[in-house]
Amino acid sequence: MLQTVPGRIADAPIFRELATRLGDEAFTVQHTADAIPTAWVTPDRLLQTLRVLKNEIPNPYRMLFDLTAIDERSRIHREGQPAADFTAVYHLISFGRNEDLRLKVALAGTAPHLPSISFLWANANWYEREVWDMFGIVFDDHPHLTRILTPRHWSGHALRKEHYARATEMGVYDLTEDKEIAEQEALRFRPEEWGLKRHSETSDFMFLNMGPNHPSVHGVFRLVLQLEGEEIVDVVPEIGFHHRGAEKMGERQSWHSFIPYTDRIDYLSGVMNNFPYVLAVEQLAGITIPPRAQMIRVMLAELFRIISHLVFFGTMSQDVGQLSPVFYMFTDRERAFEIVEAICGFRMHPSWFRIGGVAADLPQGWQKLIADFCAYLPKRLDEYERLVMRNRIFKARAVGIGAYTLDEAIEWGVTGPGLRACGFAWDCRKARPYSGYDQLEFDVPTAIHGDCYDRVVVHIEEMRQSLRIIRQCLNNMPGGAYKADHPLTTPPPRARTLHDIETLITHFLNVSWGPVIPPGEACFTIEASKGMNGYYLVSDGNTMSYRTRIRTPSFPHLQMIPLISRGSFVADLIALIGSIDFVMADVDR
Repeated sequence: MLQTVPGRIADAPIFRELATRLGDEAFTVQHTADAIPTAWVTPDRLLQTLRVLKNEIPNPYRMLFDLTAIDERSRIHREGQPAADFTAVYHLISFGRNEDLRLKVALAGTAPHLPSISFLWANANWYEREVWDMFGIVFDDHPHLTRILTPRHWSGHALRKEHYARATEMGVYDLTEDKEIAEQEALRFRPEEWGLKRHSETSDFMFLNMGPNHPSVHGVFRLVLQLEGEEIVDVVPEIGFHHRGAEKMGERQSWHSFIPYTDRIDYLSGVMNNFPYVLAVEQLAGITIPPRAQMIRVMLAELFRIISHLVFFGTMSQDVGQLSPVFYMFTDRERAFEIVEAICGFRMHPSWFRIGGVAADLPQGWQKLIADFCAYLPKRLDEYERLVMRNRIFKARAVGIGAYTLDEAIEWGVTGPGLRACGFAWDCRKARPYSGYDQLEFDVPTAIHGDCYDRVVVHIEEMRQSLRIIRQCLNNMPGGAYKADHPLTTPPPRARTLHDIETLITHFLNVSWGPVIPPGEACFTIEASKGMNGYYLVSDGNTMSYRTRIRTPSFPHLQMIPLISRGSFVADLIALIGSIDFVMADVDR
């Protein structure tokens, strides 16, 4: 159960440092199931605390990893926590310490205010807009606090507990002529609202709408380009067209029945989406996973990393003018899908991971399928590297384009291949091993220049390293159970359910309503195909999650587009977008 520790400093070194600089009365420590150092600060001490954490301590917390909120008004199990109607949650990362830190701020009232930190972390801009959009928390002095995932004419804040979650909870939809005109007017782009300026009194804006449905934006995504001829003066990204309320769904489904929904977030990465979710639930419930289940999870996750990277590589080469590679790479992707189908029964969205393990044991003959694929793909990757990476046209389109520095990447929350392309060998599988990755040998590929070309280089080498990991899973697969023998994840043996009514009732409730997860909160982050993907879950001791937060890598990555595209040409932007490796469902959720 969660509890706070008022009046004393917890064991985490960061709290002792903060107490030295701010006084131990400046914050209250909270213990959580994930063991991430967590502290409550008051709104008036928030900016001071964040400045100290980012700029004034050794090995500072340089990355704002996530910023979200919790509607506390219906929550029962908040023992020892400050009274709050809403809680703002700031998740920071220190790479020097290899440590996360969670700061929480208690807020009262139906329209609470907090100071904006967009001047302190550039990527806070979109996160604060999202929190305002979903919860109605106002961030004072934000440069452009408008809705980001819902339309401008949207009424209410979707992640508040009183907001409807299903169409059956709404009235009949009626589109009057006045409403249609109002909605059309809300779509009008007004450049002055975004801080865009004319070059002179006699000039006017020149804009190009790229999207929201365009083959080079890889989804329903709109970019408004301000141009001077072919040169990009500024860019305004617009997201939210694909928003489906996945976090809201997570608070209306049982712990078990939400697993298929996770597949649809980064829909190119399949079970990779299940991974952080089930790991977070297992942390909350205290479930230990058998070695065989851990190794099976790793093998399937790495197979989907290859599947996702093949799509990225093929479409990236297509975006800059090479048509043939995408057909070859999609053919190889189909070979991988045949393995996924043989093991899981489904292809793109197998929803195969379970709380406590996986859905079933590996089928007979799986070894040959994996061995054949591991023998087949390396030669193909070598061929693709010659075909694409040594092509002088591809080099001309990608080398030196869309480059950013390591400092810029950290400032904007970039993770995954985009961060490693700047020369920083940070990978959760190495830095914070999970599910047995510490027992496997693999390298973390890096590049130097942080441009479009280097991002592709890193992706290619990551596929080779994934094959290396899969081979080790093939050769060292442990025996034993594929699922934990735990009452919250595995039904009792049939003989016991027929022996006494209490066991039968427990079985029935677990199957129909799902397990009851103990009260608490936990966040688990993995190295997904596109970067660090984390699920932050709050349990109120029920059969459903009280708060489901999905921190995806694509969301901060797209926010960086204006910075790295100014001064480039429209054709460069096509290569830049392709090199980011995103899908819009991963952005909008």
